[in-house]
Amino acid sequence: MSTDSTPLQSSAVINEAVQTLRDGGLVAFPTETVYGLGADAKNPEAIKKIFAAKGRPPNHPLIVHLAAPDVYDVAKIDWTALLSPWVRDLSEDALLLVNTFWPGPLTLVFKKDKSVLNELTGGQDTVAIRAPTHPIAQELLRKFKGGVVAPSANRFGKVSPTSAADVRNEFEGMLGLMVLDGGDCEVGIESTIIDLSSGDKAILLRPGVITPGEILAKTGIQVYQPGEVLKDESEEVLPRVSGSLRAHYAPTTPLRLYAPGRVLDALSEFPDIKSRVAVAVLDSESSLGHDGHPSVHFEEIIMPSDGAAFANRLYRSLRDLDQQGWDLILFPEPPAGEEWDGVRDRLQRACFGSGPSSSSHDSN
Repeated sequence: MSTDSTPLQSSAVINEAVQTLRDGGLVAFPTETVYGLGADAKNPEAIKKIFAAKGRPPNHPLIVHLAAPDVYDVAKIDWTALLSPWVRDLSEDALLLVNTFWPGPLTLVFKKDKSVLNELTGGQDTVAIRAPTHPIAQELLRKFKGGVVAPSANRFGKVSPTSAADVRNEFEGMLGLMVLDGGDCEVGIESTIIDLSSGDKAILLRPGVITPGEILAKTGIQVYQPGEVLKDESEEVLPRVSGSLRAHYAPTTPLRLYAPGRVLDALSEFPDIKSRVAVAVLDSESSLGHDGHPSVHFEEIIMPSDGAAFANRLYRSLRDLDQQGWDLILFPEPPAGEEWDGVRDRLQRACFGSGPSSSSHDSN
């Protein structure tokens, strides 16, 4: 495994990464959300290497990452020209979303151009695309001059990486993998995914830090929840996307959520595994104390009560706790509000998939 531990990568290192991609190799690189495991989106053999490295089901689609041109005025970017090799139809709403939120943590799903490889779409007639903001990702993509598919750089179903060290630990001993170090990820959870492939409605397929409310406020576009679409219609039009399985983002240590003010009840619910428990507590909550629980050794982990800050810390905390030998990890149920929906989605899937027997989630 080739690595560079300097957060600000030199042009020579970026050039080496570009050549690795052109040669059909894999490059792990930072985005503002999480680290991605990248391959040339036009090379079917390189794409197969991603599925093999991650242990990812072949029908689980990938996201294509594109570069924004290096221009002074972002408003002058011709996204239509950049998207035309990938997308069959580009609506006015799609262009409005792209011009408002790209580069950024928003993935859009389109009807795919006929040239887009089935290997990256999971055999579907749709393609998911985004443009990351991280400067290293942008430089890599600009110099590569093409699309790069990049799911999170971790084993399938496990906690996503937010640092280069996470990637190296995940794929320790993997020959030929180049890892670009861009420091810690700013957002910390994966991008919001909006489906535009049905033509008349924008549908939320995966929540993230960009919320339907923010999209409505900035563009006037109404984003619908899958449940708001007619059931028979949704079954026909909603594509499969990354991170949509019931079990995902999961630590090996059992993870459970507790209701507000009910952490002590949660400690009592798991008598067989409650001897050493890590309890995440919002910084706005009072300390738990140890009264009445002499048989339980637990440690409080203070988490931010701000949704965006919590998201930034989520995977880092889960990875660290997973390596510390706890019997159980407890996290608070996220507060109400769509700014917490991305965190809530990740925690619920992580809970379902957590535990030592959850090494594979192919059947979920």
